[in-house]
Amino acid sequence: MNAMTMHTTALTVAALSLALAAGLAQAASLAPQRERTTDEAIHADHATYQATQDRIQALNDAGRPVRDYALSKAQCWLDVSFHEYTRNDRSDFPQEALDESVKLIVAMEQGVSPILTDTPLVNRAARLREDLWKRLGAIHGTPGFACAQQAVACGEVELVHAGNEFNQQQWRHAKPYIQIAEDMVSDAEAMARTCGNVEGAASSPAPMALTANVLFEFDRRALADVREHSLRTVDRALARVREENLTLTAVRLIGHADRMQGQGFDYNQALSRDRAETVKAYLIAQGVDTSRIAYEYRGDTEQVQACDGIRNREALRECLLPNRRVEVKFEVAR
Repeated sequence: MNAMTMHTTALTVAALSLALAAGLAQAASLAPQRERTTDEAIHADHATYQATQDRIQALNDAGRPVRDYALSKAQCWLDVSFHEYTRNDRSDFPQEALDESVKLIVAMEQGVSPILTDTPLVNRAARLREDLWKRLGAIHGTPGFACAQQAVACGEVELVHAGNEFNQQQWRHAKPYIQIAEDMVSDAEAMARTCGNVEGAASSPAPMALTANVLFEFDRRALADVREHSLRTVDRALARVREENLTLTAVRLIGHADRMQGQGFDYNQALSRDRAETVKAYLIAQGVDTSRIAYEYRGDTEQVQACDGIRNREALRECLLPNRRVEVKFEVAR
């Protein structure tokens, strides 16, 4: 980081701090957890949520577009806060997520520019699916971000939401929000690829690959052992190739296994290879030219989900599901 960048960052942080200080009087506070038992307290909290929603609406009415990253993120923080509040989450998550929404609202109301794009792991949420975080991060700063910013912002918030659920009730409760985040990541990448027709966006889309993950049951490698929702991500990617009039130039498959080495490293290497071959056969059956498909396998050397601290074997296997994957990278051209 050079001196000019450091100076600019310092000014941005200082401006944001001043804006937040100016907005403290407008902070949105929910009733303490132990007091959320009366109709009066719940009614007051609902009024707080509505007042925060009204501030977001006022920013939109004043000209900030719905697709704007900061406005979208403020809305998504508000949405996940209210969602968990209505589910009777007694942790600090509803308040801390609401705080993140208000911080962004205050920054926008005070005219801070640029607004920082960090995504705090509120309530000490676990950082799940590093691969999804990286895919979202790769869109920041590209020309296509102008079109994808709403999906990027909400995808980041949903990953935090999933991490909070994982901490509280393990993978079974986190999984639905991970799937929401996966869909948002795919949508963001599609929006970035097709960017060019939205006011303020780049005239030429940034080249981006289409990515899908095919997930397998524990110690399995056949097509019948694939989780159905993950196979649909491949089908959606192929559909997008057709819908966006793209030319599929190559497909790269990377097979993986989870970290459980009951039968050793070499076994997991072979398992990841067989999984890649299964996905290759599926793509060929869908009409993909076999000459365009290449695959490799990495066994259990690249885990995207740690699942530390889970003792129940069935729960651990389910948590490790994202590691039992074949990454499918479609290289496309217009």
